[in-house]
Amino acid sequence: MTFLIISILFIFPVVAIASYQHYKISQQPAYDANKTLLNYEVVGSGENKLVLLHGLTGSLNYWKRELDHITKTHSLLLIDLLGFGDSPKPKSDYSLSSQLQAIELVLNKEGFNDGKTTIAGHSMGAIISLALLEKQPTWFKAGILIGIPVYKDADEFKKIMSTHSFVDRISASKFSKYVCMVHPIFMTHAFKPDNLTDDVYKDAKKHHWMSYYYSLTEVILKTNLHKIAKNTSDKKVLFIHGKKDTTAPFENAVRLSEVYKNSKVVPSSDGDHQFFLKEAEFVWNTIQDFSVSDNTLMKTITNE
Repeated sequence: MTFLIISILFIFPVVAIASYQHYKISQQPAYDANKTLLNYEVVGSGENKLVLLHGLTGSLNYWKRELDHITKTHSLLLIDLLGFGDSPKPKSDYSLSSQLQAIELVLNKEGFNDGKTTIAGHSMGAIISLALLEKQPTWFKAGILIGIPVYKDADEFKKIMSTHSFVDRISASKFSKYVCMVHPIFMTHAFKPDNLTDDVYKDAKKHHWMSYYYSLTEVILKTNLHKIAKNTSDKKVLFIHGKKDTTAPFENAVRLSEVYKNSKVVPSSDGDHQFFLKEAEFVWNTIQDFSVSDNTLMKTITNE
């Protein structure tokens, strides 16, 4: 009787939710690199072109804070990455190359490939930005990496995440695929991290297990950032990072920045991995200073 009650209350609902998640993906078309167009918005009218890519489980709405500070000097291209936000969520391997191909379609369509554009991203979006800077060096004049996660290997990532909340730990474990299949159970207000706003957390529910799991394993954990940095070392690159980031260690980002001949490292003294949500004005001001700067020497400033 006890097992029956447990099955009715817990096991059957979990199996039903996981089955439905599989069913939803089975109804999606396969990814077509030539036709799958991402959801995006162009905001602002400034002469400086800036592409912004969000992180894992994020959306283009992540960037919609204090926009008056940046839209007067920049034209922003905000993109929902493949499998996230309101972009298509096809059957795909969600590899780095797939993400790059999908973004390239948008950049070509909107003319953000003219060599006068800066490519920027947060967390996983920073990894994708750096990879795009390598793949299409003539499209961009500079790169901006916000909270870029740099790990030696998957073991370092797991060790770092082992100090986080229960949900973070299991989301980074070997069970992450299965946990993500039932993410509607965990994506409730009770499990909302303190450093996420309600709107960002709401959009984080829009992914499915395939886009989450493969983006984590194929993009975040398997991308060789130091190799890419060596191939783009002549580019102008800005690193903006929280000093108290326990997800993407600050010191790892600093070591990556040292590969570049012309880079800036701008730390937020009290910032964690999501410091942009609290310090948008600081980030926009830093980007504006970087955009107009002709300084070719490494410079480090702090947000005190």
